[in-house]
Amino acid sequence: MSGCGECNACPKGKECSIKNADYTIALAGNANVGKSVIFNQLTGVDQIIGNWPGKTVERAEGLLLHKGKRIRVIDLPGIYSFSTYSMEELVSRDFIALEHPDAVINVIDASALERNLFFTIQLLELAPPLLIAVNQIDLAEKKGISIDTKKLSVLLGVPVVPTVAIKGKGIAALTDAITDLMQDHPVPPVLRYGREVEERIGKIVSGLGTVSTKYPVRWTAIKLLERDPLVQQLIGEQDSSVVKTADILAREIESLHGEPVCVVMSAERYLVADRIAAEVITVRTHGEGPQKKSLTDRLDAVALHPVLGYLAVIAVIGGLLVWTFLIGAQVSAFLAHFLLQFEQYEPVITGPLMNILWNGAFTGFIAGVTLIIPYVLPFYILLAIIEDSGYLTRISVMLDRGMHKLGLHGKAIIPIILGYGCNVPAVYSCRIMETPKQKMLTAFLVTLIPCTARTVVILGLVAAFVNIWWALALYAFDIILIILVGRIAFKAVPGESVGLIMEMPDYHVPSLSVVLKQTWARTKSLIWIVFPAYIIGSAVLQAFYAAGLLTPVNALLAPVTVLWLGLPAVVGITLIFGIVRKELTILTLAVIFGTTNFATIMSPVQLIVLALVSMLYIPCISVIVVLASEFGWKRSLTISAAEIIMAIAIGGIAFRVLSLMM
Repeated sequence: MSGCGECNACPKGKECSIKNADYTIALAGNANVGKSVIFNQLTGVDQIIGNWPGKTVERAEGLLLHKGKRIRVIDLPGIYSFSTYSMEELVSRDFIALEHPDAVINVIDASALERNLFFTIQLLELAPPLLIAVNQIDLAEKKGISIDTKKLSVLLGVPVVPTVAIKGKGIAALTDAITDLMQDHPVPPVLRYGREVEERIGKIVSGLGTVSTKYPVRWTAIKLLERDPLVQQLIGEQDSSVVKTADILAREIESLHGEPVCVVMSAERYLVADRIAAEVITVRTHGEGPQKKSLTDRLDAVALHPVLGYLAVIAVIGGLLVWTFLIGAQVSAFLAHFLLQFEQYEPVITGPLMNILWNGAFTGFIAGVTLIIPYVLPFYILLAIIEDSGYLTRISVMLDRGMHKLGLHGKAIIPIILGYGCNVPAVYSCRIMETPKQKMLTAFLVTLIPCTARTVVILGLVAAFVNIWWALALYAFDIILIILVGRIAFKAVPGESVGLIMEMPDYHVPSLSVVLKQTWARTKSLIWIVFPAYIIGSAVLQAFYAAGLLTPVNALLAPVTVLWLGLPAVVGITLIFGIVRKELTILTLAVIFGTTNFATIMSPVQLIVLALVSMLYIPCISVIVVLASEFGWKRSLTISAAEIIMAIAIGGIAFRVLSLMM
């Protein structure tokens, strides 16, 4: 084993230990087959969560210690094919083909064997040392389905292990099988397709003799036959005649079948999958009469109903928002009140520099604590429970059609819901979207959603001093704006958007360990970004203001704040403080004017305009940093600039329209 041998003392610690493992294995499979549960069973607490190099796709890896060997375990994204339609598919394909893991464990759902074998067959085309884990055997048996795993192993030519991962059953046998596979490195057998397809694959293989490629030759030939654009480019740069020959052969197949070649190849794979499944599956009958519906079927009769299904979605989303606006807000207020015993929350802008810096840093610390504990942690716990139970898939499917209007699909509802609590974790959760365009578009729309901090501004300025109806009108306007801007952005942002392809897993009781580990994995990265951004940003801004460096800003912004927006000149500074955290807009206003009765210093029109601009303009500093970490500084600043311009333009128009109405 390579490495320094000082992993426990090394600053990189666990990451160094995992990187220097003896072997590397990968877990691959469809989504919702229990792959993450098997990953947790194998690696325990020895896990690190990050991104694939240069990608926003999440990467989970851990360390398995077995029989004196240190085994690095990579949990590949849950996918359904290697058709290169998404970043997750590209990441998985290239890792298996180019990184050459010592073993690939294909996790499949026993109750949906035919559909899962479609992906297994594509894995066999890549020819890695392969092991099949037939998971959720217990759920299949409840449906009256039994699988002959020994016969399945013979037909596929690879080891097959039955498991019930959530209960730990079969994990020991799986681990032993992994060890044997790594030592032997067997090449899986070739599964043959129809004669006319195999003849043409063979001709392309012959033509690849003069071409150098890191991918398996047969797999490369199949992808050329399917006209995979990335493989065509790779081979075409060396010998364009091979690509032309493959295209001619593809047209021959299309002429024979009357279908696009990619459809023909999918049909060939499904034909093999169906044949194998038919030989290994036995379905038991339960006497005469119709078979009793399973719990999943009974629940789906409601969850996917054209009317009741939407009511259920509204109830679940409503429950999440109730936590955000009621319980979470009370917990946040309690924490803030407790921390105020040590230092005041209002910005200190006079006195010794150290006092100003300390107050600014402490204010930022309070902002972080009152965000993470009452909003982020509970929301992620509830989200993990809904996800692990199987219901999250149903929510995505029910909302898929409406999301198409924005160029997104049903899974986008998760970042959007989360955005009403806080935009920071909402931007992070955009990773669940399939394409770079959808990730970017969802993140942009999320930053327009009024988080709890912006809600404080809306309620504190409009609901308190105008009326609640104008506050609700601002929310309604924001939803309309998101729809309009989303449609425009969908047309303007380059790239492709793909449809929603998701399996419907059975409902089951969520695993406590899975819920807690997912929550921590999603939360810990926020802590390292949110707290430094809040603490440093708040301290620096207060020091700048105390030193008089921000005072000229009022005069500089006067043409915008006074002439265009119709607001008092001092609002320029309050909006700058709002960049740290939006509710500081109100706190700074109170400090500067020496009153919290804002009706005495601004008219109803000005209060509405200030709340509107605060709701729309540049996200807080932590959101900007998170956007930069996910999409780069250029895109982060572009989004911020676009929202500043939009907020100013809409605010000025609103001032003039409202002045005529009120």
